[in-house]
Amino acid sequence: MLRTIGHRLALLVPTLFGLSLLLFLWVRSLPGGPATALLGDKATPQAVARINELYGFDKPFIEQYATYMGKLLSGDFGVSLRTGRPVLDEFATRFPATLELTAIALVFAVGLGIPLGYWAAKHVGRWQDQLSVFLSLGGVVVPVFFLAFILKWIFAIRLGWFPTDGRQDPRIDATHYTDFYLLDGLMTQEWDAAWDAFMHLVLPGIALGTIPLAIIVRITRASVLEVVNADYVRTARAKGIGANLIRNRFVLRNAMLPVTTTIGLQLGLLISGAVLTETVFAFNGIGRFLRDAIFYLDYPVLQGFIIFIAVIYSLINLLVDVSYNLIDPRVRVQ
Repeated sequence: MLRTIGHRLALLVPTLFGLSLLLFLWVRSLPGGPATALLGDKATPQAVARINELYGFDKPFIEQYATYMGKLLSGDFGVSLRTGRPVLDEFATRFPATLELTAIALVFAVGLGIPLGYWAAKHVGRWQDQLSVFLSLGGVVVPVFFLAFILKWIFAIRLGWFPTDGRQDPRIDATHYTDFYLLDGLMTQEWDAAWDAFMHLVLPGIALGTIPLAIIVRITRASVLEVVNADYVRTARAKGIGANLIRNRFVLRNAMLPVTTTIGLQLGLLISGAVLTETVFAFNGIGRFLRDAIFYLDYPVLQGFIIFIAVIYSLINLLVDVSYNLIDPRVRVQ
């Protein structure tokens, strides 16, 4: 197990190195150079020269890349051109919000997706199966931003059941230690703050988790149908083993390998795909900050975000590989 973890972490180094090189080439291949992209088409030669000198764009390519990698390895992701703060500090401030939203969306997707997928497989060919397939197809087809607007308009504006935007009602005097508002409310036993933070998470969590929910339903259904027809399951039934034991030990456990892979991939997509959801609900996380960075051409933030997401994806894949050994002892990751 430790050798597997060490091997996966070692593979992270060349992956991030190659990604950093591509990002570096991308910024410097912009039409007119990065200085013109930052200043706009009407930039004067004097302004372009000042930007090139300020950020070192006038130096040789190798020297620029060496400087960039040196800062990156030391944890310096650069400074946001819009806010003037270090990119890493901006991420540290906003990442708890995105992670909290991602956790709620994942709980929603997994908590409903696996039971619905199993329910559909158990009633394959019947109306229950057709209904689950129809709903899962609808979950993939409906755009996230459209669903977010619909949920906000119906349940927040028309019915008033949920807040319309933000992470917490500013009128609540809440104590924040970790910047995870729901967790802080539970830790400090400020139940009103915890409940309000949860209510702010419900609608964006549902909107963000709908597509992963639909995918998990379909993958679970297909995986369970494949396992149910396996020889060892038929043998277990022939031996008179109880239905609950067959379901938990023989069917669900073996069907979870592809589902686990799907959940891991969807977790990375949830973190990187929260831009539209956070924008609709004015949720102050990384997604909304990235939207602003794209609008204002804040390239240090964009580069830092892509590197950050690459690290998250690599760590998630590592957790998925390790979980294979825990779910199915027959699997040995080399």
